[in-house]
Amino acid sequence: MQVYQLGEGVPEVAVVAGIHGDEPCGPRAVDRLLAAAPDVERPVKLIVANEAALEAGVRYTEEDLNRAFPGDPNGDTHESQLAHHLLAELEGCTVLALHSTQSTDEPFAVAETVDEIARAIVPHLSVTKLLQTEGLAEGRLIQHPHTIEVECGLQGTEAAAENGYRLVRGFLAATGALPVSASVDTGAEPAADGGYPEDERCADPNAAVDVFELIDPVPKPEAEEYEVFVENFTEVAVGERFAAADGEVFTADESFYPALMSPYGYADVFGYAADRAGVLTDWSV
Repeated sequence: MQVYQLGEGVPEVAVVAGIHGDEPCGPRAVDRLLAAAPDVERPVKLIVANEAALEAGVRYTEEDLNRAFPGDPNGDTHESQLAHHLLAELEGCTVLALHSTQSTDEPFAVAETVDEIARAIVPHLSVTKLLQTEGLAEGRLIQHPHTIEVECGLQGTEAAAENGYRLVRGFLAATGALPVSASVDTGAEPAADGGYPEDERCADPNAAVDVFELIDPVPKPEAEEYEVFVENFTEVAVGERFAAADGEVFTADESFYPALMSPYGYADVFGYAADRAGVLTDWSV
């Protein structure tokens, strides 16, 4: 685990990258931010978590780190011990965790609940969707208080790395670590170091963010070839086909919104079924 800091003092804001070693967008965003070395208005902790998995180019070495929290300092796996030490580093911090996915190129936010942290931060992240995972996030970092995850885009793509950097800067603006521009999304060209030369450009905090709530995982049987026929966050009607395994087609018994659905993203599920729960601005402050 690599731990860096911008600014002086005890950080109460943190960015975590590299929880999965096959998702390089987060570490690249951290490296880019360190190279830009922006003047921060409050200290920021930057963490690249699973160095061993990143070096090997694999999701994890022994156990999925994002299923291992809270971890154990004497755990049997590298990731169990790492989860314990990572949580210790994040104590007292509001956290953004960077991920990428095989399901969609559109960035979106993930939170365990729609709480005051989600309401304050997500509208600044240039995303239009928030996925609420309450009850289906066992062992994941998102259960840590004051934590937002973002899926930056398709795993291994340049777009995901670009999105990751933009999302980090939006998060730092939302938490007061970077200044927020008075004009929203002005289209100003970034400076050579990748930052904006005066104020930080961020999303419109009044823009609509659709909230989706996870219901159940969508299991997939053992097979050699898989297909997914639906778009994430687009409603699947009753009777509509949504996936196939070795040519066997599956259709919806009930309507649902697919979330994190892909042919090969997970070993034993296609992804998740979700409900559309409303718009983020509808939640009371």
